Amino acid sequence: ESLGAMIAYGITKKINALVMVPYVKTQASKGNLMGQQGLQDVSLWLKAQVFDYKQLHGHATLGFSTPMSNYVTEFMPMSIGIGAKTFSARAILHYNLPSNLFISATGSYILRSNVNVDRDSFLNGERLYNTSTVAVPNAFDAMFRMGYLRKENQVEVFAEHFSCVGGDNIRRNSMPFLTNDMTMTAVGAYAKYQPKSLGISAKVSYVLDGQNAGQSTNVTVGLLYLFKVK
Repeated sequence: ESLGAMIAYGITKKINALVMVPYVKTQASKGNLMGQQGLQDVSLWLKAQVFDYKQLHGHATLGFSTPMSNYVTEFMPMSIGIGAKTFSARAILHYNLPSNLFISATGSYILRSNVNVDRDSFLNGERLYNTSTVAVPNAFDAMFRMGYLRKENQVEVFAEHFSCVGGDNIRRNSMPFLTNDMTMTAVGAYAKYQPKSLGISAKVSYVLDGQNAGQSTNVTVGLLYLFKVK
């Protein structure tokens, strides 16, 4: 479970700055694994409109994140995060169709820093590393969306894929680890209604396939408020 706060600020008409802070809590429905909770990673993005040609629009996003607390990273799946600093670059293409319909495609690459763990050695694949510094695999993700957008109303369906660049598999009789090649493909739907300053949003997604990752259904509900500043 997570509770997140996000602020988006329009620097200009074509450049936005976004900051998000999540509080994450994990717990096991069965067994004796102890759940974890706390502030996870603060994230900052800069989003810019790159071009605007008739019905086709292009955006680019640069992002950075870093842990906000000294949470335990090597206690998956109870850990609230991987503890790595990240830098991401994303490209977004959006095409407007007749009758307020649209299609959109995004792709991003995520660089992830090394993480120090509370052990003197670890296995990565078949190789033993005698160090406490773990190289976390970089990752990429892609999403395709299609839906309806008109002023205060937005409804869409989407498919997304996330995959690490390299990494190993969870070993038999062992817990997941930071070096694992986590891959997942999910589908879902999103809706937003914001007639004036106050709005609400809802999102549901389901993991169809993957490896070294749990199969789950995720439900998100959000409140939005628009502040007008000079």
